[in-house]
Amino acid sequence: MEIIRGDLTDRRIVALLRHHYDKCHEVTPPGSCHVFSLDKLAAPGIDFWAAWEGETLLGIGAMKPLDGTHGEVKSMHTAESARRRGVGGAILRHIIATSRTRGLRRLSLETGSFAYFAPAVALYKAHGFTECGPFGGYRPDPYSLFLTRGIAA
Repeated sequence: MEIIRGDLTDRRIVALLRHHYDKCHEVTPPGSCHVFSLDKLAAPGIDFWAAWEGETLLGIGAMKPLDGTHGEVKSMHTAESARRRGVGGAILRHIIATSRTRGLRRLSLETGSFAYFAPAVALYKAHGFTECGPFGGYRPDPYSLFLTRGIAA
């Protein structure tokens, strides 16, 4: 598996992002979905990666800096055909390591608080994320779960 900077013009990446975006909107009540659109992922300062096995896209993930020491994990998604193979963990470890080299000391994220998102929550907790309150511009929401972890060396 190779994790590299993602090309937001690659049709395979666009298709996986579209699936992720649509599925999040399908399962999450209106007003509670915080998934990034392609335009938001293309904004300056956003780090976006894709995991590949040869020509096969396995998964994606991004990091949005919130300030000079705090970043937010965004757009984590593993292709259906690559699930249960460690792809999500590999991308998350890559985000953590890369964010640390950028000088960040903390990563946080928002995900769903209901059953559809349980595998994601388990992944994040297995990598040291713990529940926290809303951060950045988020507000309390019964459909959101907020997680954070320190990443300082």
